[in-house]
Amino acid sequence: MSKSAATSQTVDPYTQGNGQPVKPPANFAARLSYLGPSLIVTGAVIGSGELVLTTTLGAAAGWSLLWWLFLSCWCKALVQAEIARYTITSGDTYLRAINRLPGKLWRISWPIWLGLLAYIPGTMGLGGIIGGAGQAMAFFSTTIGFSIDGMVCTGLIALSASLLLSTGSYRWLERISLPLVLTFTGATLICSIAMQFTEFRTTPSDVIQGLTPDLGLFVAYATLALAAYGYTGTTSGDITAYTYWCIEKGYPRYLGADKSDPEWVERARGWIKVLHTDVWLALIIVTCATIPYYILGAGVLHAMGVVPEGNSETIGALSNIFTQTLGMWAVWIFAVGAFFILYSTVLSSVGAAGRSIPDYLIEMGVFERSNLTLRILIIRWYLAVLPIAAFLIYLFVPNFVVLIMIGGLTSALFLPIQSGATLWLQAKHMDQRIRPNKITHFGLKIIFVFEVVMAGLVIWFVVLTPLQG
Repeated sequence: MSKSAATSQTVDPYTQGNGQPVKPPANFAARLSYLGPSLIVTGAVIGSGELVLTTTLGAAAGWSLLWWLFLSCWCKALVQAEIARYTITSGDTYLRAINRLPGKLWRISWPIWLGLLAYIPGTMGLGGIIGGAGQAMAFFSTTIGFSIDGMVCTGLIALSASLLLSTGSYRWLERISLPLVLTFTGATLICSIAMQFTEFRTTPSDVIQGLTPDLGLFVAYATLALAAYGYTGTTSGDITAYTYWCIEKGYPRYLGADKSDPEWVERARGWIKVLHTDVWLALIIVTCATIPYYILGAGVLHAMGVVPEGNSETIGALSNIFTQTLGMWAVWIFAVGAFFILYSTVLSSVGAAGRSIPDYLIEMGVFERSNLTLRILIIRWYLAVLPIAAFLIYLFVPNFVVLIMIGGLTSALFLPIQSGATLWLQAKHMDQRIRPNKITHFGLKIIFVFEVVMAGLVIWFVVLTPLQG
């Protein structure tokens, strides 16, 4: 049997299918038409982390932790790009790749067991995002003369997300996420510019203070800062999700499964360029969205002495970043924008979570990887159930800020597992012809060490310090 024939028999129909390979675009302009996975991930990123945690951190700490936000945004994109390099060229899904790591208990490797243990705190973060969207919807209703209970709004959002996402489609989610993200990001940028013409304008000394690391202040706000780190930029869940969105965009299928094809390496390098363009453009969008939230939190809310806290009060407190820079008339812009950006996060986060569930069952041996029909059915049923489950969590813990912080801290704990796994998979299982260069490999090692330290700080400040107290 030829190598090509053998390859065709082991192709995962979800990742690579049986379609013909596609020649990659030859230039930057042509690559733009193939972008998309990062836009969905960006829809999840620019929401709870930026609007809630980043702005609150700025309000609490002032300018002194601006450097931390830049670091939080930029330190994870390389891992996102490189784990996706492995999955699109290998034909593995994310969990199939992780299950290749040494140290299995029964059928599955230890990181997957940890992921299962972290399922509840991770879903608590999603409950917080849905709760935040519900509170934003309730806040919006007050701006137009109605009064709707925030919990009722949250239930309606969970139900609508369940109905929308149960279709299981990728394309419509891509089309919805982009305008929602860009619209509110643009409005926030306008506010940060308008702030410069008010009493809250930024001074050179503010910028210098913000870019000068202040470890003492970091320690003082360690829990909030670490939660913001976990939920700004790309989270561990977003990195996982990105690999699945790349699959559904078609990148692995475009490469082709037959690595003995003389044109395979050239195709792989071309589609890796598309993937990297997708990641780095999204990083620019995320940075341009994240930093204005911090600037508005530090420049406006900190100066006012307002730190968002509580459940129903947080959205109202955050609205000051619009009303104090554009005027009271802008409250409805904030209300609409906050709702849509958080709702976009709900759709993106829930939609991504459903893609990994069938993989858990496949790696446990519940059903075969070749059963694409059952995979799709499980995704759709899970997407219908997950928003309701997240709503029930919020119903019992009705503080969306606390829930989002739990999700952010959980994400911070899992980031070093992903960067470490990326290094191991590229060294042990990746075709050496398309491995990253030495600079990229060294960068991954630096990020891995940094993320290990950050996970240690989460354990120290969030777990051990309270126990000692």
